[in-house]
Amino acid sequence: MNIERYKELSETIRQHMEYYYDQDDPKITDHEYDELLRELKAMEKEHPEWVTPDSPTQRVGGSAKREAGVLVRHNVPMLSLQDVFSKEEVCEFVDDMRQQLEDPEFVVEYKIDGLSLVLRYEDGVLKLAETRGDGINFGEDVTANAKVIKDVKKKLKQPLPYLEIRGEVYMTNEDFEKVNARQEIAGKRLFANPRNCAAGTLRQLDTAVTKERGLSMFVFNIQQVRGGDFLTHTQGYEYLKAQGIPVIEDYRVCHTPQEVWDAICAIGENRGNLSYDIDGAVVKLNRISDRTKLGATSKVPKWAVAYKYPPEEKIARITDIEVSVGRTGRITPTAVFEPVRLCGTTVSRATLHNQDFIDQLDVGIGDYVKVYKSGEIIPKIREVVKERRDSGVRRFQLPDVCPVCGTKTVREKDTADIRCPSPNCPSQIERKIINFVSRDAMDIKGFGTVYIEELVRRGFLKDIADIFVLREHRQQLIEEGIIGKEKNTDKLLDAIEGAKQRDACQLLTGFGIPNVGKAAAKAVMKQFGTMEQLAQADAEQLTEVPDIGEVSAGCIRSFFEDPSNQEMIQRLKKEGVNMARIAQEGSSELFAGMTFVITGTLPNLDRKQAAEMIEQNGGKVSGSVSKKTTYLLAGENAGSKLTKAESLNITVLSEEQLLQMIDNQTVSS
Repeated sequence: MNIERYKELSETIRQHMEYYYDQDDPKITDHEYDELLRELKAMEKEHPEWVTPDSPTQRVGGSAKREAGVLVRHNVPMLSLQDVFSKEEVCEFVDDMRQQLEDPEFVVEYKIDGLSLVLRYEDGVLKLAETRGDGINFGEDVTANAKVIKDVKKKLKQPLPYLEIRGEVYMTNEDFEKVNARQEIAGKRLFANPRNCAAGTLRQLDTAVTKERGLSMFVFNIQQVRGGDFLTHTQGYEYLKAQGIPVIEDYRVCHTPQEVWDAICAIGENRGNLSYDIDGAVVKLNRISDRTKLGATSKVPKWAVAYKYPPEEKIARITDIEVSVGRTGRITPTAVFEPVRLCGTTVSRATLHNQDFIDQLDVGIGDYVKVYKSGEIIPKIREVVKERRDSGVRRFQLPDVCPVCGTKTVREKDTADIRCPSPNCPSQIERKIINFVSRDAMDIKGFGTVYIEELVRRGFLKDIADIFVLREHRQQLIEEGIIGKEKNTDKLLDAIEGAKQRDACQLLTGFGIPNVGKAAAKAVMKQFGTMEQLAQADAEQLTEVPDIGEVSAGCIRSFFEDPSNQEMIQRLKKEGVNMARIAQEGSSELFAGMTFVITGTLPNLDRKQAAEMIEQNGGKVSGSVSKKTTYLLAGENAGSKLTKAESLNITVLSEEQLLQMIDNQTVSS
């Protein structure tokens, strides 16, 4: 154990806290995050002199942001809960409470996986709704959005002079699936899970969007009350239920360690039957006087803990292995198994990646396997239950011909990937077009997967260029109802027409060249300016572009040397698709070669706006501070990134200084 590992682990956890709390986009599972935090706590227990005020163990939530409205100061801190992971830790907590208090009662209830929200009522009327923000000082005012959530009561039946309640805003799995279905049809990015969707919805500015997405809310605590007196947590719940306010379902009152543990186990057994996700069980004292006596630390109440369940897995029997062909021709096997419920949803499919993975797993049709959800989102197979294998199990081998077009497959050198080499394979065409119209590429809104599959099936789309001649088939499309009636058809055709004026970096992204994503496409088009100049560039010229290595350069050369791609590009030109980089108004090379990191809450700009301004002036924006960082753009609650930047002597800018640099076209030293 050394301090360098401690510092590295602290920075890793801080980054994941930012992903989870501030960006609503976690990169690892809750279980993986908990393991990292447990390791850090163990280090701090052995070396308390290492602990600093900005340690992840000393923080409650994320940073308060201004995206959804003004910042408001908390009346009562919105603390987090201490996590426990075993029966021993649960019993230790219960025994500790029984030693300090006289015959304490415990309430065991679901820990909903959503976004924490406080509602303030004055004389029975909802006056304010605030998010957790930094948990201690400030949250965001989201009152307008909260008022369109069906479970949020704008007026109470039995008003009190003042009532402040805290709950969890969440999304049912059914509502989540509906939202993602609409996102896909509109050609927009899908949400990773219900929690991310609920958090993003509550923080955005359009109340109509919030209402459409159907958020829900359970209340789990009375934070503060004036003009009333509740002796217990459950008595408070009864009052709230009388007002029509949903509280946590199926809570249990317990007295002994075993009763508490039995209640936790019952919740764990039932979580697969719930219509929403939970990420644990909460054990809290019932009597308010007991809570007041114990109080809280700077981060957690001393009268409650959250039990975190181990990752859920189920055993299922594989009934088939299906094979599909991706955008690049890669052939992917998918296991089809008897449906099981995991983390609140029914799953029946999981990828098997490639033949090497199948062989390593030693899996066949008819096998029983352990299925789990990676990140509580993506179904995966952990292992084969060999003791349940019978003689009828069939070993699986990927076919040596493409299952869609019949072309003989090839295995790429030094990889496990088997591909269909035919550029005319219908399955590849579908996925290439899906990528081409996506938001990160040509952003053709309303061009959903269902339409693409049908247009390919009926022969309207054979490659990307065919998208821009669909208008010639307008009448047939309307008559056959492929896209819908006249209004829907024209709406999509207009969106396609508008896409002709997109920046060439979006076009390059849409080509789906291996190892050339959105950022690389921007860098390449910034260097070469036009598609014609890029097509003529050799590998040496390409590798001079920042972030373009030999592999990416080789992929670009292969794409532009392919005769079918050359023909496709000529057809795009003929249809008037823009082939050049569009210089944005006010753009410059002021920050060329410089790397910025943005942290904290800026006075006027959100992070996306600030990043766009930096990139528009030639700079690059990174997510973490390093020796390569040129400037740190810092606002309120800058946290650990500011500390690290100062230790590396990196220049720290305010929003005002950044804007002055852009206005004056000069850089600070």
